[in-house]
Amino acid sequence: MIAIEISRPGDPEVLVPVARPRPEPAAGEVLIKVAAAGVNRPDVFQRRGRYPPPPGASDIPGLEVAGTVEQLGAGVREFAVGDAVCALVAGGGYAEYCAAPAPQCLPVPRGMAFVAAAAIPETFFTVWTNVFERGRLQANEALLVHGGSSGIGTTAIQLAHARGARVFATAGSPEKCAACERLGAARAINYRDEDFVAVVRELTGGRGVDVVLDMVGGDYFARNVDALAVEGRLVEIATLQGVKAELNIQTIMQRRLTITGSTLRARPIADKAAIAHAVHTHVWPLLESGAVKPIVYATFALGDAAAAHRLMESSAHIGKLVLTL
Repeated sequence: MIAIEISRPGDPEVLVPVARPRPEPAAGEVLIKVAAAGVNRPDVFQRRGRYPPPPGASDIPGLEVAGTVEQLGAGVREFAVGDAVCALVAGGGYAEYCAAPAPQCLPVPRGMAFVAAAAIPETFFTVWTNVFERGRLQANEALLVHGGSSGIGTTAIQLAHARGARVFATAGSPEKCAACERLGAARAINYRDEDFVAVVRELTGGRGVDVVLDMVGGDYFARNVDALAVEGRLVEIATLQGVKAELNIQTIMQRRLTITGSTLRARPIADKAAIAHAVHTHVWPLLESGAVKPIVYATFALGDAAAAHRLMESSAHIGKLVLTL
């Protein structure tokens, strides 16, 4: 098969097409003939040498795919050859074939094309487990989403809005702010010329938001705490601007705040299976009804993965980037 290999850590041109043996599905896995594969920020970090795959995972980048089941590993009963599926994987997505644990596969939502389905697993799994499980966001509560125009951001805005929450988002341009509001944000805040803490406080009558979903880290940490209401929850999922921060511990105590976070890639299959089950139960009906949808900004042929990474690093896009085969 043809796969995209990271020839060495570096800029996008280190992504090169190579011939690799077609994977054989292990027990409990399915082999997927890939029709489309999502491109995500962690792929960029892996390409730069900053995010190695977990032990046992493929060195080929790519954390989500959609396609048809080509072969079943021993013990797989929930799928059949020819089924249309999308899957969360720990690596191996940038290829013509990809092996995936069966519990991390879900049927492609009814009526959805493979390109859109390939943009679901990484972001929808991440948002569900962090905003709704760890963050415990409820209807009629308020959520602040940083990076509102990203794949994670566009997903979080839609899901929270569809489930009855009031959503605020930050983004870096008027165009991106407008896109966030079209997706359901009550107000998008241009972080380049507005203070999100002040805006959120004003819009909530001084109360603050119940949940903050943050991928920035660094000096956003203390500001996120300031934006939270009493009993608020701060959920950290990335550290684009640094891994260290200072905070006033008494603020946490006095306002009874919860600070949490998670990563997804290295978690065991059982954890990801539980998330997949919850997403299928709670999110698939929203996808199949059209209430929410993956926002695909652009597609690239598999061999043009370097171009997709250049666009990803430019941050000019709104939503997801997808490789097609």
